[in-house]
Amino acid sequence: MANKELILIELKELSVEDGREVYEMLREIGSGDGGFVNDDPGEDFGSFAQYLVKRHNDSPGMDLKAGWAPMTTYWLIVDGKPVGVGRLRHYLNDILKKLGGHIRYEIRASERGKGYGGRILKELLVRAKDMNINEVLITCDETGERSRKVIAANGGTLFSLKEENCYWRINLDFRK
Repeated sequence: MANKELILIELKELSVEDGREVYEMLREIGSGDGGFVNDDPGEDFGSFAQYLVKRHNDSPGMDLKAGWAPMTTYWLIVDGKPVGVGRLRHYLNDILKKLGGHIRYEIRASERGKGYGGRILKELLVRAKDMNINEVLITCDETGERSRKVIAANGGTLFSLKEENCYWRINLDFRK
């Protein structure tokens, strides 16, 4: 029997101390796809620290833009390398119920197709449960076949399709 290589995977909350590797991952993701909106960390690494402070302040709800809700940003780290970004909104307002939902995530292009989308969603659902969110709303583009499969595999139930957007619910009441 062949030895399986041990892979260390962790979901790490954004820190104002994050460095170039996270910056490079966000640059690779760009604006994202499938409905994910990646607010750009800046054209150069020098402005990245300001970006981190701004995103860090989103979690306690400091200086939020109109229509935004508090949101925590996480990095999916695989063997010390950032491969994905996920965002968990603490609650939904009317705008986010129509488009956005509780969770958004994206995997960098060079790491797609390795199961990391499912892993980051699974980890974000644990964090949502820890925040006492009992039912998560996730939206994705109708054409996002990979996203749809990942959401369904994590217990998602498609309940609506409007204007090319899929609306999914994941009930967390029964999760450990």
